[in-house]
This record gives sequence, structure tokens and C-alpha cells, in this order.
Amino acid sequence: MTENTHDSSESNDSNDSNDARDSNDSNGGDKHGMTRRQLIRHSAWFGGAVILTVTAGEVISHIPGSSTPAEADSADLQFVQISDSHIGFQGPANMDVTGTFAAALDRVNSLGFRPAFVMHSGDLTHLSTPAQFDQVKQMMSQLDTDRVFTVPGEHDSIGDAGPRAYRQAFGENTVGDGWYSFDTHGVHFIALVNTLHLEQLGHLGNDQIEFVRKDIAGLSSDTPIVIFSHIPLFAMYPSWGWGTDDAVQLLSMFKRFSSVTCLNGHVHQVFSKTEGNITFHTARPTCYPFPKPGEGPAPLPQVLPAGRLKDALGIRTVDYRQGDHTLAVKDQTLA
Repeated sequence: MTENTHDSSESNDSNDSNDARDSNDSNGGDKHGMTRRQLIRHSAWFGGAVILTVTAGEVISHIPGSSTPAEADSADLQFVQISDSHIGFQGPANMDVTGTFAAALDRVNSLGFRPAFVMHSGDLTHLSTPAQFDQVKQMMSQLDTDRVFTVPGEHDSIGDAGPRAYRQAFGENTVGDGWYSFDTHGVHFIALVNTLHLEQLGHLGNDQIEFVRKDIAGLSSDTPIVIFSHIPLFAMYPSWGWGTDDAVQLLSMFKRFSSVTCLNGHVHQVFSKTEGNITFHTARPTCYPFPKPGEGPAPLPQVLPAGRLKDALGIRTVDYRQGDHTLAVKDQTLA
């Protein structure tokens, strides 16, 4: 994070409860992941744009074309999420991660509006070196925005020096291992760190959960909440490390809020899920895609046919109009 501020300020799957029960049964369930039925039901979200509208506390997801989101030029707050640039990666999945990250930043600068801020949701670098962090910071300094925020990925925490190098570059005005919150335009944002104490799954820890508890204590229940993290806060596919082991403890504190939106990276593909009042959206990377959950032995960089890489890479834009409490989230590729 380069700056922090405290301004004063359906595709909701009706069978998700059944999915939770199914995940423990013997008919295709996997206690370390999602059931076959869940995966098939949600697979339509992979690789496609998602538009999310939050109206009067209701979170409603749409496939593009099924309805019209808020007009961008009428939004009071507009921001952008980018993720998983992996600067320093070298391999056949993407021979020029710097070039595709630069293309993503160019896309942000040519959106037709100036975002209030840009959030990078982790794995800025591939090997946590000071030179890689400096390169990312210099590249993001070219963004036409007032502020740039970040959260670290596990690739930003490699070795004993990794977390320190990340905080030296991006940790100003953060708390603990790099978490923080801010308010703007009536929306409360929380940036979490769940990549520093991994066995396999993401982990938040008691200190960070207590920070969140105190942070939201004075908020009105109709305050829209947006949570950023690198690793998903839901059990997307835990056998691949796509989940956070103490997320339930965290998310239980948000039951009183009308609208909570969680935005993360890590999985290198678009996926959406709604559980009660909380909607989760994973983001495309700017580096290379991973396979869909279960398609292969592990989440490894996927080599696509020539000319198809930018179909799997992209950015996310978010519009919020104060007064009618509408938040629109739209994913778009670099193609």
C-alpha cells in the first residue's frame, strides 16, 4: 500500500446451503474442496465477466447482457482491482509478464474515467526480491489515479526477507503484518493479509481478526463492506490451498451487515459465489492462468494456445453511486 486514508464517511445460489451439506456426504463430496455438483453449477463463472449490483443491501450477480449495471459516468466512486502480476516469473506460460502487466496498467489508464484508487490483490512479485518490488512500484506509479493500495500474496513473502521487503515497499500506514482499512464515499474497505502463516491454507490469525472486530464495531449495519485479500476467504478448493482456515471466524462478524463483498486473487481465474449476505469474487491475473479446480494435480501455470493468453488475463472495475447504494463490479480481459 502506498497510501492509506480514513475519510469520514440472481445469481445467489439458493442451493448453497445444500452444497455445504453435500461437501461432507459420500456421493462425490470432498471435505477438502467443493462437490462435483457445486463445481458444475459454478463453472459457468470461469473465464467470463461478472457484473455485481448491490442495491439496498441486496447483492445480485448478473451474466453480462442479462441486466444493465449502473452507468459508469454517473458513479461517485470508481476503483480498479488488478492481481497476480508475478513480476520476475520466467516460463512458457508467459514469456513476458512485465509486458502483460504493463498492458493491464495501460488498460486501467484508458478506461474512460480516472479511478479513485487501484488495488493490487497480491503476488505483485514472483520471488519477493527488492528489485522486483521496486519494479512493480515504479510501474504502478504510472497509473492515473490518486492512490494505489496493495495486499501481499504468498509470492511476496518468500524467505525471511520477503515480508520485510514487501512492507518496506508497500507497508506504509499499515498495521501488524500489513493489514489496514479505510472509508470513502460511504463504503468501508478492509485489506487483509492471509499469506504469511501458511501450512497449506491461507491464515489470518487472532491479532488480525481482533483488528477487524474493533474496526467494524462502530459501523452502521447498512454500510457497504468491501474486503480485499489474496487467498479466497471461502473454501473454493482447499486441497489446492484455495481457502483460508480461519475465515469462518472472521466472516461471522459480518452477519449484521446488509452487503459484504470479498475480492481476492490467487486462483488466476474468475469465480463468483454468494453465501447469505456475502458475495465472493476471484480475479483474473495479469500473468498466466491456472487450470480450473480439479483439472490436473496442482495449480500450475497453464500454457495456452498462441494468441489466447490475453483472453485469460484482465482487470476488474468497480462503480459505486452514493445515495442509491449501488455497487457494480465488472471483469474484463486484456484481449
